Amino acid sequence: MFLDFGIKDFIDIFLVALMLFYSYRLMKESRSMNVFIGILVFILVWLLVSVIFEMRLLGSILDKLVSVGMIGVIVLFQSEIRKFLYSLGAHQRLQPFLRIFTGKRNEVDRRTIMPILWACKNMSKGKVGALIVIERSIPLDDIVSTGETIDAEVNQLLLENIFFKNSPLHDGAVVISKKRIRAAKCLLPIAHDMDIPKELGTRHRAGLGITKSSDALSVIVSEETGRISVAIAGELRLRLSLEDLERILISEMSE
Repeated sequence: MFLDFGIKDFIDIFLVALMLFYSYRLMKESRSMNVFIGILVFILVWLLVSVIFEMRLLGSILDKLVSVGMIGVIVLFQSEIRKFLYSLGAHQRLQPFLRIFTGKRNEVDRRTIMPILWACKNMSKGKVGALIVIERSIPLDDIVSTGETIDAEVNQLLLENIFFKNSPLHDGAVVISKKRIRAAKCLLPIAHDMDIPKELGTRHRAGLGITKSSDALSVIVSEETGRISVAIAGELRLRLSLEDLERILISEMSE
């Protein structure tokens, strides 16, 4: 048996181990570890009954449960599966190959970037909380539908008025898509990562959450400190200067 062990068997075992590791990490992040352990125990029992002990009746019942259970697992963990597939497709090493099909990089549009930049500068000085989500290749129609439709050109004064403390639209996020402000007061998924600094509130968690389920870019202005942060690909970049923000917007919005 061990003499027949070859490179294909090693690759097979390695890929299974890798799949289990990523499944474990996804379940840990989504706080579903008990469910993950329960699934592993069920699979182990199924293998013992069907393969080792060859119990035909019980094995056939478990076979049916496994085939039906796969659908249940997909429904139960659809957000985690979507996140895994997105992270796989958004991997930096795959981007050069994707551009072959999607075309060349877009030119930097400063008419969109500069109003965002100057609005964030003024809101930072006045300690006005803001959350701006910039759509990229993945549509955010489901997020836009939760807010109030605006459909206007990106304008500095409009952004500042939306997030003004007494404005009825200041809660929630503004979504910018195709060089236009599509909606305000939008609801975003909240990130529940344990490593997020405790001093950061719901606005930062929401800005981070949308970047975990899409390739959107979030710009956050803290209401307490006036500091500017950016969330990209599930990571927060804190305490940015205006120059840092400009560099990030130019780099990320030109892809």
